[in-house]
Amino acid sequence: MEPVEIIEDGVLLRPWREADAEAVHRACQDPDIQRWTTVPRPYRPEHAHGFVTEVSGRAWAEGTGAPFAVCDPATGDLLGSCGLISIDQAGTGEVGYWTAPWARGRGVMVRATRALARWSFDSLGLRRLIWHAEVGNHASRLVALRAGFRVDGRLRMAHPTPHRGADTWIGSLLPGEVPAPGSTGPAGPGTLAARRAAVFGRPQPVLFATAGAGELRLRPMEEQDLDAVVQTCRDPESIRWTTVPDPYERDDAQGYRIHGQDAWARGDAAHFVIADADDRYAGSLDLRLSPADALVADVGFMTAPAARGRGYMPAALVALSAWGFTTLGLARIEWKANVGNTASRRVAEKAGFTFEGTARAGVQHRGERVDVWVASLLSKDLT
Repeated sequence: MEPVEIIEDGVLLRPWREADAEAVHRACQDPDIQRWTTVPRPYRPEHAHGFVTEVSGRAWAEGTGAPFAVCDPATGDLLGSCGLISIDQAGTGEVGYWTAPWARGRGVMVRATRALARWSFDSLGLRRLIWHAEVGNHASRLVALRAGFRVDGRLRMAHPTPHRGADTWIGSLLPGEVPAPGSTGPAGPGTLAARRAAVFGRPQPVLFATAGAGELRLRPMEEQDLDAVVQTCRDPESIRWTTVPDPYERDDAQGYRIHGQDAWARGDAAHFVIADADDRYAGSLDLRLSPADALVADVGFMTAPAARGRGYMPAALVALSAWGFTTLGLARIEWKANVGNTASRRVAEKAGFTFEGTARAGVQHRGERVDVWVASLLSKDLT
């Protein structure tokens, strides 16, 4: 396959040159590129030289790929990498890209990926493009969405990585689905998808609340919390009103911690520990986004026995809800509890939730359907 150049919408895609090696080496020192791509670590000058000469040239010659340098058409400056990292016999190409640190925030890779897609369909006659990214790489996912890819799902353990998680998101793009040059397209700046990608693409934040004269911190669960989580989940009231395993072991607590990390990486939930002024575990609080309605979430919480009756949970719930409305753009947060769980209901009402009624046989609880109370908090309720 003969190398080509593509100029479209303010970006130049051209074959790699030996002179690009220095800029590639500099770009690939970036922690995000090393975190999310398969470049060698540490990335040395010889790796960059081999890529721009041998690896890229061989892909073109053998027709197995189409790697492009993404450049500024006016200055020739390197902005990133975008290309087909594989082309199969069935007419499917896989897209891969990275943006140099000095070129981020300008929409470079969205425009480059759209240009690559149009060329792949119109000139190569491909019938489909696919995109993969490790779950948690929200920046890459946002580029794919803006380039027109439909993110179809998640592949578990798709490929081994040096990181704990190896699940990947997968997306597909078909001819006729590429947004026109200059168009905003889906997930553009200011959309809910862009807003949440910025949130979940960063480490989970620490939130603050005040209960009485003390300050509480809402933070991710840490190793030091596990024994207290086990103690809380073995408490008869926790077992009675929640669905925690019974008996509850330390492995269950560790699994819950990992589940929280994975949920944050996926961008579908935020699991917080409530820590008191001495950073001791005082409870757990979860905000789970609805898969059916992007503007709705539900909350679940559990207070450590030693921390009950101190007003910790209502204060923490207000702080978490405010964060959900202002940062995640939620419109409604729902609370549910089994009928009879008056302690949980008091927490919700103290936090400003409005009781809405009873859902008969509303949830599955330890092998049977039970009635649940329902309440909600709206964004306007905290203003």
